[in-house]
Amino acid sequence: MKATFGERVFYFINYIILALAGLSCVLPLLNIVAVSLSDSSSIAAGRVSLYPIGLQWDSYQKLFVGTNILQAFRNNIVITTVGVILCMTFTIMAAYPLSRSYFYGRRFFTLAIVFTMLFGGGLIPTYLLVKSLGLVNTYGALWLPGLVSAYNMLLMRTFFENIPEELLEASRIDGCSETRTLLQIILPLSFPILATLTLFYSVGFWNMFSNVLIYINDSSKFNMTVLVQNMIKSQTILQEIGQLDPDQVQRMTPESIKSAAIVVLIVPMLCVYPFLQKYFVKGSMIGSIKG
Repeated sequence: MKATFGERVFYFINYIILALAGLSCVLPLLNIVAVSLSDSSSIAAGRVSLYPIGLQWDSYQKLFVGTNILQAFRNNIVITTVGVILCMTFTIMAAYPLSRSYFYGRRFFTLAIVFTMLFGGGLIPTYLLVKSLGLVNTYGALWLPGLVSAYNMLLMRTFFENIPEELLEASRIDGCSETRTLLQIILPLSFPILATLTLFYSVGFWNMFSNVLIYINDSSKFNMTVLVQNMIKSQTILQEIGQLDPDQVQRMTPESIKSAAIVVLIVPMLCVYPFLQKYFVKGSMIGSIKG
């Protein structure tokens, strides 16, 4: 069907708005990358915009050698990997029974979970609970309070509900238990929603900031987000990371090191997202529509 004049105008305006929104996200990122690769004189003169001037890699070299960025990177991997595995496991365990019409108390438990989306205990009661469990200064304090996201669980439950009931009936006729049905039938058919929620949880744990500040006291357990934030706040970053050669001082500025740290922080998620993008829209849409 040929688009009308009004529809073409509507599409054109949408393209303009989306292009501006995309540029608003990409241009600051390009500027940060350019600053991290530029020499100090160009940065001080304000000549660095979207491409590096006086290309140099000293900021990255000193970042990895003179700071705890590698330890923080390892902490990020541990926090994200274990957190995603735990959250996905318990989200599946909650979503599957709630998706079965024969589960007794299904409506009650669903409403109870939705209730947590509207009302929370607050920061101080949550901290006191975590402290009473002995989880302060451990990564358990980061994993346990958000073990299951109510929103993500509801998405997965709706996805499970859309799987044809005939498949489940056939598995029961063949003698499959609920566990075997889940592992061998439901989950292989649910890769889009699994990939989508894995991405949601991964981004949340990788960029976790406030919970780390609240519950983690040992600086050796800090993740990259907190470390980069401390570096951004620091006014003496060049002195803190150790002695520099005079030539390096001329090529580096605190801004270049901070920008390099930001790039190292965001690159892993930028590398993962393209592989999951094709499942992202499909999983979130199918999981959000019932019927």
